Amino acid sequence: MPSGKQTKYIIVSGGVISGIGKGIIASSTGLLLKTLGLTVTSIKIDPYLNIDAGTLSPLDHGEVFVLDDGGEVDLDLGNYERYLSVTLTRDNNITTGKIYREVIDKERRGDYLGKTVQVVPHITNAIQDWVERVGNVSTSDHGRTPDVCIVELGGTVGDIESAPFIEAMRQFQFRVGHDNFCLIHVSLIPVVGAVGEQKTKPTQASVRDLRGLGLSPDILACRSALPFEEGIREKLAMFCQVSPKQIFSVHDCESLYHVPILLQQQGLIDVLTDRLKLTQLSILPEICAEGDTLWAQWREFARRRARDLDQTTIAIVGKYTNLADSYISVVKALEHAGLNVNRKVKISWVEASDLEDSTMHKDPLKYHEAWQHLCAANGILVPGGFGERGVEGKVLAAKWAREHSIPYLGICLGLQVAVIDFARHVCSMPRAFSAEFRDDCEDPVVIFMPEIDRSTMGGTMRLGSRPTVFQDTDFARNSRIRKLYGNVNEVHERHRHRYEVNPEKVKEFEDKGLHFVGRDAETGERMEILELENHPYFVAVQYHPEYLTRPLSPSPPFLGLLLAASDQLDSYLNGEDISRAAEAKLMM
Repeated sequence: MPSGKQTKYIIVSGGVISGIGKGIIASSTGLLLKTLGLTVTSIKIDPYLNIDAGTLSPLDHGEVFVLDDGGEVDLDLGNYERYLSVTLTRDNNITTGKIYREVIDKERRGDYLGKTVQVVPHITNAIQDWVERVGNVSTSDHGRTPDVCIVELGGTVGDIESAPFIEAMRQFQFRVGHDNFCLIHVSLIPVVGAVGEQKTKPTQASVRDLRGLGLSPDILACRSALPFEEGIREKLAMFCQVSPKQIFSVHDCESLYHVPILLQQQGLIDVLTDRLKLTQLSILPEICAEGDTLWAQWREFARRRARDLDQTTIAIVGKYTNLADSYISVVKALEHAGLNVNRKVKISWVEASDLEDSTMHKDPLKYHEAWQHLCAANGILVPGGFGERGVEGKVLAAKWAREHSIPYLGICLGLQVAVIDFARHVCSMPRAFSAEFRDDCEDPVVIFMPEIDRSTMGGTMRLGSRPTVFQDTDFARNSRIRKLYGNVNEVHERHRHRYEVNPEKVKEFEDKGLHFVGRDAETGERMEILELENHPYFVAVQYHPEYLTRPLSPSPPFLGLLLAASDQLDSYLNGEDISRAAEAKLMM
């Protein structure tokens, strides 16, 4: 290995049901290890055949998360980046499609020298090689080789799809050695019956299945609505052959930010230190001090989440509102911004199509309810999306925010609908629209980017981290969004789009007060950030700032939205300490 040291691996598997919370357990475990001063990285294994998550519907699989290198990956990698403050790559997300493509490509090149290519050993070896290679790649700002790599094994133990990965991990434990391999199994303790009795049989069966596949859990993380009843831990220890001190109750708590605290209080750090011989690792004192600071900041952040804060309502106008995971990074960005300005965010979900006139005729109740939610909100957010359904509703939402001085944040498509509204109702272009939805529109204010492949869907958009330069104009220099970014000249944010504002229309928009204060660094022709003059906060961005939000470092556009929606933006921009003012208010 490049560094000469052996990375330690923590595998997180799940049993009984899908969606049990493996990602949060993996992220929380990584955070606790970081508080010791260790360098941590993460890998997510998804057993589906897709090469990546780029072509998956958000309603089917949740949000598609985009990385700096343009990788379109599972939303759990967003959790890892947010909890661990790391920058992952597309290689940190393994799928069955990637593994099989790699093995088949090798077979076509003749790399296997005429041998029969099989799941064992060729597929399982490819999985192990991938995990070991990526587990030694630095993902932190300081560039240190990871001390620990956390591998989340997607799916549920017993699934056909995940069988090759289970077998690969069975072999992997011998490749890296006992002291460098730890298995955390996340299972369910359901509460059954009128008396609410906790049942251990599902977890017993899940562990039995896992052991039958050659893997024995070192740690059990048991999800339940309530803390363990008396005797439950001992019963699990007896039938699952796991020490009682290595069985953790992961019951419902005030927020997901309290899960690391819950695990720490039950002794997870001590168990991992003993199991992986972490005391043998050499950690510089200043790095240990950074870990102590991180833990203190995290506990303070969780404390704020549990307090009774003033509430600010944000209406999210989208087309995937039936599944909150479709916008999970947007939700987290709002949470982070809210807690950093001492506000509890209430999200009012508004289905964009319900705002349209067609719904008024088909379902008047739904129409009026949607408009009631929109009008009652302190701020409006229109996130990204694809397809024509609901676009006119998003245009109406942007129009309402513009005309009624409601704080507005548009992301990707949210920028484009703001431009469409402005073109139609301010610039006298009643037929303005996007070429994405109508090829023959008379006034295409949003156009297809010339270098994008129209025939191939997967991985062909403008993806990944790209620089945006603030313009050298009086308005841009004094814009609210530039001040929120710290008056820098350039920002790097992640993109995922095929369409852009038509540069031929920009001068007309700016002459009427819609200023494009940020443009791409490569050509200067791509509109990246807009801000409306004479408005409390009307900002839209072509990129996706939600991908870079962190609990202790919120995204500036979201921070601006929450500040404006809670009437604190001017005070913040004038340098007032709004956190101290809020603390004083709470103590009165």
